[in-house]
Amino acid sequence: MSTPAPGAPTYAPGELAALAARHGLTVSGARPSLPAYLRQLWGRRHFISAFATAKLTAQYSQAKLGQVWQIMTPLLNAAVYYFIFGVLMDTRRGVEDFVPFLVTGVFIWTFTSSSITAGTRAISGNIGLVRALHFPRASLPVALALQQVQQLLFSLGALTLILLVFGQFPRPSWLLAVPALALQAVFNTGVSMAVARLTAKTPDIAQLMPFVLRTWMYSSGVMWSLDHLLAGERLPHAVMVILEYNPAALYINLMRYALIDSYTGAQLPPHVWAAAAGWALLCGVAGFVYFWKAEETYGRG
Repeated sequence: MSTPAPGAPTYAPGELAALAARHGLTVSGARPSLPAYLRQLWGRRHFISAFATAKLTAQYSQAKLGQVWQIMTPLLNAAVYYFIFGVLMDTRRGVEDFVPFLVTGVFIWTFTSSSITAGTRAISGNIGLVRALHFPRASLPVALALQQVQQLLFSLGALTLILLVFGQFPRPSWLLAVPALALQAVFNTGVSMAVARLTAKTPDIAQLMPFVLRTWMYSSGVMWSLDHLLAGERLPHAVMVILEYNPAALYINLMRYALIDSYTGAQLPPHVWAAAAGWALLCGVAGFVYFWKAEETYGRG
């Protein structure tokens, strides 16, 4: 046990706290207030942008086709789903413009699933950076969510080309894709941050996430029309409500109504925009606050 040097002043614990406060000293690694945390995060905006771009560039750097895989991956997924569900299971029956319907669903679902999957690695995949430097840890899941937005821009180019090939031409309703994707991006970021905290504490959750996402995908109408399923009223009411307000299905429906002729002409249910905005607000705010609450624990233990 160390003893004070001869002649050194001694302080009671309460006096030490007052002395530290008077000179602006704080506990190392302590969680800042939420407003201060937001200011710190805004101050790291250039790092967040650069980190996201670097991750996107390095993602396929070892592949011979390089960045082409950013477009090829969702296209190949759509081709597989078309063969299995559209041809073998014949889910295209009764669905107009099935290829645009399917490809839009696959691309928009991929945006959400990739964002959440990236969130599972936000802390554990950058643990050296977390332990070596002091910065708002939310920078990492936000940067990875931004990476998925950048990835989406490549995918939208391929989606637009497919829509044009199958007779879906630009019209004013396409502008609705902008707010729809903005709401989805906020929702994705919030969920990604919540998952980042959970997997930082319990890494096994990352192993379960592919099964959760696969179940979620099948219940989101990516490969078939949920409208036909709900119209049949063959399910319990509670299940129908869950499917109807499923956030992934809401964002997919908004994009289909914006981009596809056979959907644009139909009446969009009035709850869709309100529910999509509600999910974005709820998950965006709650996910951020939930992540911030554990700020001082990341990289420890």
